[in-house]
Amino acid sequence: MAEVKLHGAVLPSAFFYRVIWALKLKGVPYEFVAEDLSNKSASLLKYNPVHKKIPVLVHGGKPVCESMVILEYIKETWPQNPLMPINPYDRALARFWIKFAEDKGVAVWKMFSSTGQELQSTMKEALEMLQTVEEHGLGEKKFSMETILA
Repeated sequence: MAEVKLHGAVLPSAFFYRVIWALKLKGVPYEFVAEDLSNKSASLLKYNPVHKKIPVLVHGGKPVCESMVILEYIKETWPQNPLMPINPYDRALARFWIKFAEDKGVAVWKMFSSTGQELQSTMKEALEMLQTVEEHGLGEKKFSMETILA
């Protein structure tokens, strides 16, 4: 198997984590290359000259950028242990919730860097997002005002 390297930050983002999870679920060994995003390495700039950001997967010396593109590449390169359901309708539902999390899940990450009124606003947004997931995406109650704010 060709060498696999994953360029990412020491404090990774949700975009980076989904690539890590996919590689682990697929059983693909990889080398982690830590990037200092305040002082980008020559290899990061070489492998992702357009956006100059992480994650970047390098497989056999060939870079693949952008987390969703990387996930598609992983799916096509290592077909074992599928990441998505076999049934087309179930795959569509999974894609819907992935897109929902991409669009709305930012509020959860923003809570870690917010203060004051902005923190209150992001907490409200995050709670609304979790309540939507609870109502429509999980089947049984996992999130509620009582369990989140307890």
